[in-house]
Amino acid sequence: MRNNLRERLEFEGFSIETAENSGAAEQMCGKISFDAVIADSRSSVPDTDAPLIVVSAENDLNSAVEALKGGAVDFLTKPIDMNRLLATLRKVTDPEQPVEHRSRTAAAPRAKRHSATEVEPIIGASEGIDRVRTLIDKVAQSDARVLITGENGTGKELVARWLHQKSRRCGAPFVEVNCAAIPSELIESELFGHERGAFTSAIKQRKGKFEQADGGTLFMDEIGDMSLSAQAKVLRALQERRISRVGSDKDIDVDVRVVAATNKNLRDEIVKGNFREDLYHRIGVIVIKVPPLRERNDDIPLLVEHFVKQICTEYGLHRKDISKEAVDALKEMRWSGNIRELRNVIERLIVLSDDSITVDDIMTYC
Repeated sequence: MRNNLRERLEFEGFSIETAENSGAAEQMCGKISFDAVIADSRSSVPDTDAPLIVVSAENDLNSAVEALKGGAVDFLTKPIDMNRLLATLRKVTDPEQPVEHRSRTAAAPRAKRHSATEVEPIIGASEGIDRVRTLIDKVAQSDARVLITGENGTGKELVARWLHQKSRRCGAPFVEVNCAAIPSELIESELFGHERGAFTSAIKQRKGKFEQADGGTLFMDEIGDMSLSAQAKVLRALQERRISRVGSDKDIDVDVRVVAATNKNLRDEIVKGNFREDLYHRIGVIVIKVPPLRERNDDIPLLVEHFVKQICTEYGLHRKDISKEAVDALKEMRWSGNIRELRNVIERLIVLSDDSITVDDIMTYC
């Protein structure tokens, strides 16, 4: 796993060192100033200022809580979700991010890669995607709160990034929080921050996502999975435009535009008692629905062309051709995972196919 992870991350432009045990890791950290550390637990690495990402075989809530309380910036389970790992690495190694999310030591040299602040284009010419672009252009310059709906993998985060990029806040931070990935015990600290000593593992003061996004945009992904108690605290923050850190009685004013996203029908969740109706009306001033890929399969040739070019460039490969018959075969597939699934399939085809991708490759590898 270490070797596979090293190869993949080096393809992404990172400079990587691996250690087979905690002793080797301690020696390495004494000689090299790392920007991030990936390990299976806090105890397996020496004390370092570098952000820690925990990758564990234990898929349980207690392990996640302990890792995050111990200072980890993210907790992933095996097999590794590479998209999420890469997103976390780019956040903590991006020089535009707040200093507490980066190593305070000198950065190790690495190959040049695209800035995390660059926003990918929204690919497609279908009516549904044109409607999404039109809404982005109309809404971006205002401070209206936006709720982005759509199935998993449709590109809701990309829509949120374009809303920020086209807004007057584009020079300020774009901060993302995945509400489904944070245990309910930690959501208040994650969103609003905490003071030193607020709880057992609070060894220093920490700013929450609302403070980090001050002046910019806070993207609350999968807000439909947030607990009711957390929803109440978010509602208060939106109403009063101020927050207080855990363990503090001092209010802090924040100027944040909230963009939320969900793959759930929040009106149904309101009826079931899982989501607050007053919060729904606060976050859903404007609703942008991102269509699933099966409703815009005429966009698949454009998406395939984009992903082939992008992935071949990332892997340092010569551009691979893809036959029209292969593209037609891709258009006939259901794509339950939407654009994310399509990209993964194109990546697989590029790795496993010969000089060109044929319909036989589609039948073999899809």
